[in-house]
Amino acid sequence: MEAVAFAVVIGVGVGVVVGALGAGGGILAVPALTYLLGQTPHAAALGSLVIVLATALSALPQRLRTKTIRVKQGLIFGAISIIGSVAGGRLSALVDGNVLMLLFSAMLAVMATVMIRRGLRERNLPGGEAPAGKPRGLVAIILAGLGTGFLTGFFGVGGGFIVVPVLTIVLAFGMKEAAGTSLIVMSMAAIGGLVARVGNTPPVDWGVVVAFMLGSMSGAVVGGPLSNRAKPYQLTLIFGALLAVVCVASLSATLLTIFA
Repeated sequence: MEAVAFAVVIGVGVGVVVGALGAGGGILAVPALTYLLGQTPHAAALGSLVIVLATALSALPQRLRTKTIRVKQGLIFGAISIIGSVAGGRLSALVDGNVLMLLFSAMLAVMATVMIRRGLRERNLPGGEAPAGKPRGLVAIILAGLGTGFLTGFFGVGGGFIVVPVLTIVLAFGMKEAAGTSLIVMSMAAIGGLVARVGNTPPVDWGVVVAFMLGSMSGAVVGGPLSNRAKPYQLTLIFGALLAVVCVASLSATLLTIFA
């Protein structure tokens, strides 16, 4: 019972982050389920996909009301990412759990560096955001979608922490639009990751996962309005700092497990 209550509390915090940044569900849920709630890495990957899907869908209505979302582009990018997500999900089952978490930490380190540097550059610009760049070609969009989907399925995360930077850099979205549109891509990629795991489901404590999910859905409703009050560069820096914290925590816990 204590684990269920703890899962609800953690879930609320994760939901607020997802609602505000359009990302963070999987990168927070996977370590939380693994190191705080006693799930195996593969069970945490599966549970996090369920949590991310429900949380993203909960945050979508507020984004639609404020028009900080591009539905068409999100659906196209998401559809492409599903292909990569299925492949990543299949490969994930073949990789040792500790190796999975080490790779996860390395990826977080790269993404944290990119986003923090971007936020610092934008801090003194008019409006707190770089001018919209020229959109890349279709090939770049397809490759970005496939890569995003693969990592989503492989690590069992919603993909928002990859999608948001890709949408701002490759498709020239503003930070707030990227955060909103990311919710569509996260939802579709999570569905792909779940489909890939059909027939290869690890033991999961569904009581804990459902409690986490309900808390996260509630938090997502609060996070959206918080995003509207922040400047774009602030969201970018918070996003990068979040990635850095999770990277250090995940890497430390994994190394302790390996060398214990």
